[in-house]
Amino acid sequence: MKYAPLKKGGAAIIQTALLFILILLLSGCVLTKIVTVPMRLGAAVISIVPVAGNSAHDAIDEAAETVDEVPL
Repeated sequence: MKYAPLKKGGAAIIQTALLFILILLLSGCVLTKIVTVPMRLGAAVISIVPVAGNSAHDAIDEAAETVDEVPL
């Protein structure tokens, strides 16, 4: 069974639908996770540093917790 190719109007509808799906995925906790995961990874790397590592890790982790609580 062969399918008919999409016309210009059909492609625009698909692009619009994909845009709305992307907007829904980037709202709420998904958006905050995109921001906080690199922060937490950086904090894990910094925690290796002797003396100041743990306090810096705690500060970054607290900031990441604050970003997670942002109501979106």
